[in-house]
Amino acid sequence: MSGKAPLKAVFLDRDGVLNLDHGYVCEPERLDWIEGAREAVAALNAAGVKVLVVTNQSGVARGYFTEAQVDAFHDALQAGLAEAGGRIDAFYVAPHHADAVEDRYRHPDHPDRKPNPGMILRGLAEWALAPEETVLIGDKGSDVEAARRAGVEGLKFPGGDLLAFLRQSLGERFPAAGLGAGSRDR
Repeated sequence: MSGKAPLKAVFLDRDGVLNLDHGYVCEPERLDWIEGAREAVAALNAAGVKVLVVTNQSGVARGYFTEAQVDAFHDALQAGLAEAGGRIDAFYVAPHHADAVEDRYRHPDHPDRKPNPGMILRGLAEWALAPEETVLIGDKGSDVEAARRAGVEGLKFPGGDLLAFLRQSLGERFPAAGLGAGSRDR
């Protein structure tokens, strides 16, 4: 046993972890999945682990796309995940940026925008989670720093197969990974 608390939720960054980051992606037709992402989410769901997405979307602030377009992209993510038997339990979006073209999105250091921990802290509160019951997977240093500031373990995803990364990184905390942990949990 690792001595760590059982995993109740995983926070995932979106672009670069679930889908390929083509730069300001919001069109559903540009959704290209990271290898193993749909299977990883489905495996987490099957194990009873909540999956919460925390994503900076400065393209909204910069006027490249709207919050409604971000929501439509998230609907496409959900549809693709459903085909694999998975789902995202909640999306937390930070549309703010210091260089926003609209005043309502302009903020020099919004508490939700990673590396600030606002989205993670909100997820912890809304789902009644303790930081030690969660982990964050992100592809950037700002993701891992946001996790650190929230008291959550942060893991940097180097790319490749997300399911394989979760199996290796989470070990027995990821019982759906086929690591044999299921026999100890009966």
